Amino acid sequence: MKKSLLVMGAMFIAMALFITPAGAADDNSWEQIKAAGKLVIGIDDAFPPMEFRNEKDELVGFDIDASRELGKRLGIEIVHQPTAWKGVIMSLKTKKFDIIWSGMSITAEREQEISFTKPYIMEKQIMVVKAGNEKVKSVNDLGEGSVVGVQLGSTSEEALQSLNKKFKEIKRYDKNTSAFMDLKIGRIDGLAVDELVGRYYLSQRPGEYSVLPEPLTSEPIGIGIRKEDVALKDMIQKTLDEMFADGTMKQISIKWFGDDITTWK
Repeated sequence: MKKSLLVMGAMFIAMALFITPAGAADDNSWEQIKAAGKLVIGIDDAFPPMEFRNEKDELVGFDIDASRELGKRLGIEIVHQPTAWKGVIMSLKTKKFDIIWSGMSITAEREQEISFTKPYIMEKQIMVVKAGNEKVKSVNDLGEGSVVGVQLGSTSEEALQSLNKKFKEIKRYDKNTSAFMDLKIGRIDGLAVDELVGRYYLSQRPGEYSVLPEPLTSEPIGIGIRKEDVALKDMIQKTLDEMFADGTMKQISIKWFGDDITTWK
Protein backbone atom coordinates (compact mmCIF):
# COMPACT_ATOMS: atom_id res chain seq x y z
CA MET A 1 0.00 0.00 0.00
CA LYS A 2 2.75 2.44 0.98
CA LYS A 3 4.67 1.64 -2.18
CA SER A 4 1.55 2.27 -4.29
CA LEU A 5 0.97 5.57 -2.56
CA LEU A 6 4.58 6.59 -3.20
CA VAL A 7 4.26 5.71 -6.87
CA MET A 8 0.99 7.61 -7.18
CA GLY A 9 2.53 10.61 -5.39
CA ALA A 10 5.44 10.62 -7.79
CA MET A 11 3.06 10.50 -10.73
CA PHE A 12 1.10 13.49 -9.42
CA ILE A 13 4.31 15.49 -8.92
CA ALA A 14 5.45 14.68 -12.44
CA MET A 15 2.08 15.71 -13.85
CA ALA A 16 2.17 18.99 -11.90
CA LEU A 17 5.47 19.91 -13.48
CA PHE A 18 3.79 19.92 -16.88
CA ILE A 19 0.66 21.79 -15.86
CA THR A 20 0.53 25.27 -17.38
CA PRO A 21 -1.41 28.23 -16.00
CA ALA A 22 -5.14 28.22 -16.69
CA GLY A 23 -5.85 29.13 -20.26
CA ALA A 24 -2.17 29.46 -21.23
CA ALA A 25 -2.14 26.24 -23.23
CA ASP A 26 -5.06 27.51 -25.29
CA ASP A 27 -3.61 31.00 -25.84
CA ASN A 28 -2.61 31.16 -29.48
CA SER A 29 -3.39 34.86 -29.81
CA TRP A 30 -0.03 35.76 -31.34
CA GLU A 31 -0.10 32.74 -33.66
CA GLN A 32 -3.52 33.82 -34.94
CA ILE A 33 -2.26 37.33 -35.71
CA LYS A 34 0.84 35.91 -37.36
CA ALA A 35 -1.25 33.54 -39.49
CA ALA A 36 -3.64 36.34 -40.50
CA GLY A 37 -0.67 38.53 -41.37
CA LYS A 38 -2.24 41.62 -39.86
CA LEU A 39 -2.95 43.36 -36.56
CA VAL A 40 -6.18 45.38 -36.40
CA ILE A 41 -5.92 48.36 -34.06
CA GLY A 42 -8.87 50.30 -32.67
CA ILE A 43 -8.28 54.07 -32.67
CA ASP A 44 -9.92 57.44 -32.25
CA ASP A 45 -8.91 59.09 -35.53
CA ALA A 46 -9.53 62.63 -34.22
CA PHE A 47 -7.00 62.57 -31.39
CA PRO A 48 -4.02 64.69 -32.49
CA PRO A 49 -1.10 64.36 -32.19
CA MET A 50 -1.54 60.67 -31.32
CA GLU A 51 -3.72 59.74 -34.33
CA PHE A 52 -5.59 62.02 -36.68
CA ARG A 53 -6.17 62.74 -40.37
CA ASN A 54 -4.08 65.29 -42.23
CA GLU A 55 -5.24 67.54 -45.07
CA LYS A 56 -4.97 64.55 -47.45
CA ASP A 57 -7.20 62.45 -45.17
CA GLU A 58 -4.20 60.24 -44.31
CA LEU A 59 -3.84 58.79 -40.82
CA VAL A 60 -0.82 60.30 -39.09
CA GLY A 61 0.43 60.77 -35.54
CA PHE A 62 2.67 59.40 -32.82
CA ASP A 63 0.74 56.16 -32.28
CA ILE A 64 0.38 55.65 -36.02
CA ASP A 65 4.14 55.86 -36.58
CA ALA A 66 4.94 53.68 -33.56
CA SER A 67 2.41 50.97 -34.49
CA ARG A 68 3.59 50.84 -38.09
CA GLU A 69 7.16 50.41 -36.90
CA LEU A 70 6.01 47.56 -34.66
CA GLY A 71 4.27 45.98 -37.65
CA LYS A 72 7.48 46.13 -39.71
CA ARG A 73 9.43 44.39 -36.98
CA LEU A 74 6.80 41.68 -36.57
CA GLY A 75 6.41 41.21 -40.31
CA ILE A 76 2.67 41.91 -40.30
CA GLU A 77 0.32 44.50 -41.77
CA ILE A 78 -1.07 47.16 -39.44
CA VAL A 79 -4.73 48.03 -39.97
CA HIS A 80 -6.12 51.06 -38.10
CA GLN A 81 -9.85 50.88 -37.45
CA PRO A 82 -11.53 54.11 -36.28
CA THR A 83 -14.13 53.51 -33.60
CA ALA A 84 -16.37 55.45 -31.22
CA TRP A 85 -14.31 56.00 -28.08
CA LYS A 86 -17.28 55.65 -25.74
CA GLY A 87 -17.58 51.93 -26.51
CA VAL A 88 -13.96 51.17 -27.33
CA ILE A 89 -13.40 48.62 -24.54
CA MET A 90 -16.56 46.69 -25.39
CA SER A 91 -15.53 46.69 -29.05
CA LEU A 92 -12.16 45.21 -28.08
CA LYS A 93 -13.75 42.54 -25.91
CA THR A 94 -16.17 41.57 -28.70
CA LYS A 95 -13.18 41.26 -31.07
CA LYS A 96 -14.00 44.06 -33.49
CA PHE A 97 -10.25 44.67 -33.43
CA ASP A 98 -7.21 43.07 -31.81
CA ILE A 99 -5.84 45.86 -29.58
CA ILE A 100 -6.44 49.51 -28.64
CA TRP A 101 -3.48 51.76 -29.42
CA SER A 102 -4.82 55.28 -29.21
CA GLY A 103 -3.35 57.30 -26.36
CA MET A 104 -5.34 55.22 -23.87
CA SER A 105 -4.92 56.05 -20.19
CA ILE A 106 -4.31 53.13 -17.84
CA THR A 107 -6.81 53.25 -14.99
CA ALA A 108 -7.76 50.80 -12.25
CA GLU A 109 -11.29 50.64 -13.64
CA ARG A 110 -10.09 49.77 -17.14
CA GLU A 111 -7.62 47.21 -15.78
CA GLN A 112 -10.57 45.27 -14.38
CA GLU A 113 -11.74 44.67 -17.95
CA ILE A 114 -8.59 44.55 -20.11
CA SER A 115 -4.81 44.27 -19.84
CA PHE A 116 -2.23 46.91 -20.74
CA THR A 117 1.37 47.01 -21.84
CA LYS A 118 3.83 48.96 -19.74
CA PRO A 119 3.20 52.73 -20.05
CA TYR A 120 4.91 54.36 -23.00
CA ILE A 121 3.94 57.95 -22.11
CA MET A 122 2.99 59.74 -18.87
CA GLU A 123 0.51 62.53 -19.42
CA LYS A 124 -1.85 64.88 -17.61
CA GLN A 125 -5.45 65.96 -17.89
CA ILE A 126 -5.72 69.73 -18.31
CA MET A 127 -8.34 72.44 -18.68
CA VAL A 128 -8.18 74.55 -21.84
CA VAL A 129 -9.97 77.88 -22.23
CA LYS A 130 -10.33 80.43 -25.01
CA ALA A 131 -7.34 82.76 -25.16
CA GLY A 132 -7.96 86.13 -23.55
CA ASN A 133 -10.65 84.85 -21.18
CA GLU A 134 -10.11 87.22 -18.27
CA LYS A 135 -12.88 85.66 -16.20
CA VAL A 136 -11.29 82.20 -16.08
CA LYS A 137 -7.64 82.23 -15.03
CA SER A 138 -7.70 79.06 -12.93
CA VAL A 139 -9.79 75.92 -12.54
CA ASN A 140 -11.33 77.48 -9.43
CA ASP A 141 -12.87 80.20 -11.61
CA LEU A 142 -15.08 77.59 -13.28
CA GLY A 143 -18.19 77.06 -11.19
CA GLU A 144 -21.97 76.91 -11.12
CA GLY A 145 -22.39 79.37 -13.98
CA SER A 146 -19.90 77.61 -16.27
CA VAL A 147 -20.45 75.27 -19.20
CA VAL A 148 -17.54 72.86 -19.66
CA GLY A 149 -16.86 70.29 -22.33
CA VAL A 150 -15.32 66.83 -22.38
CA GLN A 151 -15.01 63.84 -24.72
CA LEU A 152 -17.41 60.98 -24.05
CA GLY A 153 -15.78 57.93 -22.48
CA SER A 154 -12.43 59.64 -21.94
CA THR A 155 -10.47 59.86 -18.69
CA SER A 156 -10.85 63.61 -19.07
CA GLU A 157 -14.49 62.98 -18.11
CA GLU A 158 -13.37 61.20 -14.94
CA ALA A 159 -10.88 63.98 -14.16
CA LEU A 160 -13.64 66.56 -14.52
CA GLN A 161 -15.90 64.64 -12.17
CA SER A 162 -13.08 64.35 -9.62
CA LEU A 163 -13.17 68.14 -9.17
CA ASN A 164 -16.49 67.73 -7.33
CA LYS A 165 -17.73 70.98 -8.82
CA LYS A 166 -21.27 71.92 -9.77
CA PHE A 167 -21.26 73.28 -13.29
CA LYS A 168 -24.17 74.82 -15.13
CA GLU A 169 -23.72 72.12 -17.77
CA ILE A 170 -21.25 69.49 -18.89
CA LYS A 171 -21.34 69.10 -22.68
CA ARG A 172 -20.09 65.72 -23.87
CA TYR A 173 -18.63 65.29 -27.35
CA ASP A 174 -17.85 62.30 -29.54
CA LYS A 175 -14.79 64.09 -30.96
CA ASN A 176 -12.36 66.57 -29.43
CA THR A 177 -12.35 68.49 -32.71
CA SER A 178 -16.00 69.45 -32.18
CA ALA A 179 -15.30 70.41 -28.57
CA PHE A 180 -12.45 72.75 -29.55
CA MET A 181 -14.67 74.39 -32.15
CA ASP A 182 -17.35 75.07 -29.53
CA LEU A 183 -14.70 76.44 -27.18
CA LYS A 184 -13.48 78.80 -29.89
CA ILE A 185 -16.94 80.21 -30.61
CA GLY A 186 -17.88 80.48 -26.92
CA ARG A 187 -20.42 77.69 -26.52
CA ILE A 188 -18.38 76.28 -23.63
CA ASP A 189 -16.20 78.07 -21.08
CA GLY A 190 -13.59 75.35 -20.63
CA LEU A 191 -12.58 71.98 -22.06
CA ALA A 192 -11.12 69.13 -20.02
CA VAL A 193 -8.74 67.26 -22.32
CA ASP A 194 -5.58 65.15 -22.52
CA GLU A 195 -2.52 67.37 -22.28
CA LEU A 196 -1.08 65.84 -25.46
CA VAL A 197 -4.17 66.84 -27.41
CA GLY A 198 -4.55 70.24 -25.78
CA ARG A 199 -0.98 71.34 -26.33
CA TYR A 200 -1.05 70.12 -29.92
CA TYR A 201 -4.10 72.26 -30.64
CA LEU A 202 -2.37 75.23 -29.01
CA SER A 203 0.72 74.73 -31.17
CA GLN A 204 -1.37 74.48 -34.34
CA ARG A 205 -3.61 77.45 -33.51
CA PRO A 206 -1.41 79.98 -31.69
CA GLY A 207 -3.35 82.66 -29.90
CA GLU A 208 -6.69 80.83 -29.92
CA TYR A 209 -6.49 78.80 -26.70
CA SER A 210 -4.65 78.74 -23.39
CA VAL A 211 -4.11 76.12 -20.68
CA LEU A 212 -5.07 76.79 -17.07
CA PRO A 213 -2.08 76.39 -14.72
CA GLU A 214 -3.43 73.55 -12.56
CA PRO A 215 -3.39 70.02 -14.07
CA LEU A 216 -6.47 67.99 -13.20
CA THR A 217 -4.74 64.58 -12.95
CA SER A 218 -1.65 62.70 -14.13
CA GLU A 219 -1.88 59.26 -15.73
CA PRO A 220 0.11 56.63 -17.69
CA ILE A 221 -0.67 55.76 -21.32
CA GLY A 222 -0.52 52.17 -22.63
CA ILE A 223 -1.77 49.72 -25.24
CA GLY A 224 -5.02 47.92 -24.36
CA ILE A 225 -5.23 44.16 -24.98
CA ARG A 226 -7.79 41.49 -24.09
CA LYS A 227 -6.90 39.77 -20.82
CA GLU A 228 -6.81 36.33 -22.41
CA ASP A 229 -4.40 37.39 -25.18
CA VAL A 230 -1.26 36.94 -23.10
CA ALA A 231 0.94 35.70 -25.95
CA LEU A 232 0.02 38.69 -28.11
CA LYS A 233 0.66 41.09 -25.24
CA ASP A 234 4.07 39.52 -24.56
CA MET A 235 5.09 39.78 -28.22
CA ILE A 236 4.01 43.43 -28.46
CA GLN A 237 5.79 44.30 -25.21
CA LYS A 238 8.99 42.56 -26.31
CA THR A 239 8.98 44.53 -29.57
CA LEU A 240 8.20 47.81 -27.80
CA ASP A 241 11.10 47.20 -25.43
CA GLU A 242 13.38 46.81 -28.43
CA MET A 243 12.04 50.05 -29.93
CA PHE A 244 12.83 51.86 -26.69
CA ALA A 245 16.27 50.29 -26.38
CA ASP A 246 17.43 51.30 -29.87
CA GLY A 247 16.07 54.86 -29.63
CA THR A 248 13.20 54.48 -32.12
CA MET A 249 10.50 55.59 -29.66
CA LYS A 250 12.60 58.63 -28.76
CA GLN A 251 12.88 59.60 -32.43
CA ILE A 252 9.13 59.29 -32.98
CA SER A 253 8.47 61.37 -29.86
CA ILE A 254 10.81 64.15 -30.98
CA LYS A 255 9.07 64.20 -34.38
CA TRP A 256 5.63 64.81 -32.86
CA PHE A 257 6.37 66.63 -29.60
CA GLY A 258 9.74 68.25 -30.16
CA ASP A 259 11.08 66.35 -27.15
CA ASP A 260 11.29 62.82 -25.75
CA ILE A 261 8.23 62.48 -23.52
CA THR A 262 8.11 58.68 -23.62
CA THR A 263 8.54 56.55 -20.54
CA TRP A 264 9.93 53.03 -20.29
CA LYS A 265 9.22 51.18 -17.03
